[in-house]
Amino acid sequence: MLKYKHFFLLPGLIVLVAIIIFPLLFTIRVSFSSWDVVKPGLDWLGGKNYERLFVDLRFWEALFKLSLMAAGSVLIQYLIGFSLALLVWRDVIMKRFIRVLFLVPMMTTPVIMTVIWRTILHESLGPANDIVRMFGFEHLTWLSTSGMAMFSVILVEVWQWTPFMFLLLLAGLLSLPKEPYMAAAIDGAGPLRTFFSVTFPLMAPISAGAILIRLIEASKMMETVYVLTSGGPGTATETASYYIYIRGLRDYQIGYAASLSFTYLIVMIISLTIIAKVMTRKIIRD
Repeated sequence: MLKYKHFFLLPGLIVLVAIIIFPLLFTIRVSFSSWDVVKPGLDWLGGKNYERLFVDLRFWEALFKLSLMAAGSVLIQYLIGFSLALLVWRDVIMKRFIRVLFLVPMMTTPVIMTVIWRTILHESLGPANDIVRMFGFEHLTWLSTSGMAMFSVILVEVWQWTPFMFLLLLAGLLSLPKEPYMAAAIDGAGPLRTFFSVTFPLMAPISAGAILIRLIEASKMMETVYVLTSGGPGTATETASYYIYIRGLRDYQIGYAASLSFTYLIVMIISLTIIAKVMTRKIIRD
């Protein structure tokens, strides 16, 4: 029986090859072709797509904007999620109801949630500006100026995915041992000292994992930008994935879009690996 144990891995291996490895290899092959709306097919083009890519400033600007929006949204998600997790971790009234309530945004389809937010942030008809005017301020151009449009994308991302961060961090808090807190209480440590000396260090590995998971997801930011701003105004909120979508599925430059996709994948893998190693050394070990 032990002789044939590896055959039981065959179904999973076939699925892995079918849904991950083959598409990746095919994308690499397409990236060296001139496949577009004029010349469909895999005519060999060599490295011309990659030469074009390295001088395509719009792609690198889209990557930079994606980095800003992903880092900003994940940082805010972590701060709010950790605060909410600490709140629910302690004994509060209607704790179970609050936990369920916090998860509602995450359970809504991202596209539907973004459509709702687009209605809320409408400059003339949306309730967001009505609320702003109630406090005596002028209406804000949520989606029609560069800075506010980027802020709006981050706002929607934070609303949508803070519950996920909250859920991970709450699970981590509930799994913490009680002995360090008993020792801190005996030493007379107050709430702030207990948090910074006990809770935060114990939560460091869980925090690092939660941040990395959300950074991986945020690096694929597409639905929010597509529905909320369509990359606008101009290209102010255009992310790398949205730019690849434009080149591949609007302009039908399939070969060039494939080279963009592969480069984007490599950049994300390298960046996230570096971030993971830095977080492991600085946060967890310290």
